[in-house]
Amino acid sequence: MPMTPTAHFEAASTLAVVVSSNEPLLFLSDDQTVIAASTSFCRAFGIDPATVCGQSLGDLGNGEWAMPKLGSLLRATASGSANIEAYEIDLKRPNQKTRQLVVNAQTLADGDVDRIRLLVAITDVTEMRAEARLKEDLVRDKAMLLQEVQHRVANSLQIIASVLMQSARRVQSDEARGHIQNAHHRVMSIATLQRQLSATDGGNVELRPYLTQLSQSLGASMIADPDRLSIQVTVDKSVVDADVSISLGLIVTELVINALKHAFPDERTGLIEIAYHSIGEDWTLSISDDGVGMPVGNEAPKGGLGTGIVEALVKKLKGEIHLTEAGPGTIVTISHRESADSQTDLSTAA
Repeated sequence: MPMTPTAHFEAASTLAVVVSSNEPLLFLSDDQTVIAASTSFCRAFGIDPATVCGQSLGDLGNGEWAMPKLGSLLRATASGSANIEAYEIDLKRPNQKTRQLVVNAQTLADGDVDRIRLLVAITDVTEMRAEARLKEDLVRDKAMLLQEVQHRVANSLQIIASVLMQSARRVQSDEARGHIQNAHHRVMSIATLQRQLSATDGGNVELRPYLTQLSQSLGASMIADPDRLSIQVTVDKSVVDADVSISLGLIVTELVINALKHAFPDERTGLIEIAYHSIGEDWTLSISDDGVGMPVGNEAPKGGLGTGIVEALVKKLKGEIHLTEAGPGTIVTISHRESADSQTDLSTAA
C-alpha cells in the first residue's frame, strides 16, 4: 500500500499571534521562507501583506532583506549553534532613509526536530538612536557653554578684584581703604568657590579643598609675614550644595578678616584655625584665634558691615552663633542642628 506523505500544518493559533502582533514579527522556516509576517511588519517596512507568505526572506520588498550576515546568523540559529540577540543591522532601501534595526531570533520547538521554525522580532530603533545622539549633542553643547560661562565669570571676578586692589592703593583714607580691601576679599572668596564649582560635577562642593584654597587666598593677600601669622584648616570630608558653600565661604572670609585685623596687634604672632565637621544634617563651623581676645563692656566694638553679613548668612543657613573666650583668643562657633530652631545673635564680631 503506497504511503502518502504527511502534510504539516502550522498551528492556527501561532499564525494568529504572529499576524496580529504589534511588534514587527516574521515566522520563518529553517530555509528562511516566510510562513507568516505580522501586519505591523508589513506596515513598518512598506511590504504588501499579500506578497509575503511563501517568499524567501531575501526576496521581500525590493530585495533589501537579502543581507548575507543576517542570513548567516539565521541559519546558525536554526541549527542551534548560535542565537541572535539584539543584533543591529542597517536596512537600506532605494530613495528612503536608512533604518537602524535591532533583530532578535529564536527557534520554536513543537516536538518535531525535522521541522524547525524561526520567530524573528524586528525593532526599528532609528528614532531612538537619533534622540540619543541629539541628547548627547545637547549635553556636550551644555557642557561647553557652562565651561565658557565659568571661564568668563572667573575672568570677570579677577578683573573686579584687580580694580578693587588698585582703588585701595589710590585712596587716602585708611577707613575707605579698609572697606575696599574687605570688598576685594569677598570677591576673592566667590572666585575661590567658582574655581571649586568648575572642577566638580552636579553643583556640590567639597569643603576641605574649598576652605583650604580660601584660607590660602586670604593669607596671601593679608598676611605679610607668614612666620608671624598663619591659618590652619581642619575639615572633614563634607560635601555641601553650592548655595551652602557660598554662605559658609563668606562667613569664613568675614571672620578670618576680622581676626587678622583685630586679634594680633603690635606684631603679635598667632594662629587662626578654621574647623568644620558634620554628622548627618548637623554641622559645626568654628573660626578660632589665639590673639588678644574680644573687648568687652564699653570697649566692645559696634557691629559693622561684616557682622551684618555673618548674621544674615547664619540665619539663612538656619544656624546659631556662639562667641566664647578661648584664653587666649576668641572662638566663634556656628552650628546647625536639624531639629533646633534657628537663633542668630552676634553682638561682637567683625
